[in-house]
Amino acid sequence: MLRRAVLLLLLLVAAPAAGQRAERQMVAAAHPLAAEAGLAVLRAGGSAADAAVAAQMVLALVEPQSSGIGGGALLLHWDAAARALSAWDGRETAPAAATPGLFLREGRPMAFAEAAVGGRAVGVPGVVRMLEAVHRAHGRLPWPDLFAPAIRLAEEGFPVSPRLAAAIAAEAPRLRADPGARALFFRPDGAPLPAGATLRNPDLAATLRALAAEGADALHRGPIARAIAAAVRGHPTNPGLLTEADLAAYAPIRRDPLCAPYRLWRVCGFPPPSSGGVAVGQILGLLAHFDLASLDPNGTDAAHLLAEAGRLAFADRNLFLADPAFVRVPAAGLLDPAYLTARAQLIDRDRANPAPRAGNPPWREALLPLAPQPEEAGAGTSHLSIVDAAGNAVAMTTTIEAAFGARLLVRGFLLNNQLTDFAFTPEAEGRPVANRVEPRKRPRSSMAPTLVFDSGGRLFAVLGSPGGARIIPYVARALVALLDWGMEPAAAAALPHAGTIGTALDLEEGTALAALAPALAARGHEVRILPMPSGLQIIVLAPEGLRGGADPRREGVAIGD
Repeated sequence: MLRRAVLLLLLLVAAPAAGQRAERQMVAAAHPLAAEAGLAVLRAGGSAADAAVAAQMVLALVEPQSSGIGGGALLLHWDAAARALSAWDGRETAPAAATPGLFLREGRPMAFAEAAVGGRAVGVPGVVRMLEAVHRAHGRLPWPDLFAPAIRLAEEGFPVSPRLAAAIAAEAPRLRADPGARALFFRPDGAPLPAGATLRNPDLAATLRALAAEGADALHRGPIARAIAAAVRGHPTNPGLLTEADLAAYAPIRRDPLCAPYRLWRVCGFPPPSSGGVAVGQILGLLAHFDLASLDPNGTDAAHLLAEAGRLAFADRNLFLADPAFVRVPAAGLLDPAYLTARAQLIDRDRANPAPRAGNPPWREALLPLAPQPEEAGAGTSHLSIVDAAGNAVAMTTTIEAAFGARLLVRGFLLNNQLTDFAFTPEAEGRPVANRVEPRKRPRSSMAPTLVFDSGGRLFAVLGSPGGARIIPYVARALVALLDWGMEPAAAAALPHAGTIGTALDLEEGTALAALAPALAARGHEVRILPMPSGLQIIVLAPEGLRGGADPRREGVAIGD
């Protein structure tokens, strides 16, 4: 099995970036072994929901820096027979004992690294409970069967990818501080595991066996729950508040997706507590007032317009978006066509507006006065796009927040540091921040799993990306590439990045877009040239079959048959 895994990894990573075509079914995932596990489930007669479970469990093993059973996820599901779209919220929650001052020290916000490492920022994980609920609603194969690929790989081992090896080396000091992480990710002499080394995780295999046999209860009650709570509360330097009772009380939420028109298309995303669906919908609604099809995808005008639309969307996001169980979120007003038309008038084709204010969307009058949350970025996320032979689809973005989450390993898996997605400062100028910490609240997300439908209501595209707050501009630009510029999925996934997360216009380092910096600065933009390691996974449903594209910045693949 290990030899087969090595050969599969080498073959798929070496595959050309032209994209994949398939007739019936396809999986696009951030690691070849996860995509292969999902496709094997589809070939066995499984549904898109079944394949998502199998692929996620493998990602927990082979991409532990990005996602896993100790984190959360947001999932869109398309039921082709019923023509029904649903949104499944597996976002983590704050412990019942959490307070708005969780990340304050002597009245001042903690540094991110100080807050993120250890138990303080660990939220109640939700991905397994959520996947269990989706499987009950849309699964075909028995739940235990979906864990077999991950259990086998965890016991027999898999080759460490160059990206995982680089991530271990970059986080070596923090990972070494945790005994479990030190034993898993380092050699006996203390050296980080290099690319090509075999990583075995028997503790994770045992945990997955328990989940296969007992369902999500194995994680949320009993010995594993006790181990999680003990690790969080007993951390030697940064203990947290999570308890066994918090784990037992967790429940996923089935929500209504957010859909908005874009030219001849209907683009559907995830509702709050994610800001992704609202912000991507706003960006597209603003850009609909401009002829993007006539612009060079790698030109100054396109980068300028994407940044201007992005800044307006982020101004609204940072004021209004949070868990709707705690704050009245005017999502419908923020996507209202008349509101977006008025906001689009603030976009000057030739001059940047570097600091726009949040707008006044319809239905705002019922809201409390709020203070905006400062800009933030992040990492530690993955995405799956799946279409099965019956035409059902899953777009799932899954995360543990930062790279390796809280750097805290329990029973073979890493715990999230998702509570750092809350605002560290709970109020400003006497006004509360919508996304402040509160008991059992879900932190605001930027995840943007997305489905696109054509004018006849037929599913056209399934996509999403990791990238923290940059998920929003990554997904928005990919949608423009598909819908305005007519790009193939692989080309859209590989397109150089230009966008904003609120202030500066970020251009992707090492690409042709970096050369646009002087021209964009002349228009009034603050320009930053940065690495922008997205992980877009895209499937397009065309009359001749499925076409897939995986982001070349990671080792992911799109495979099908």
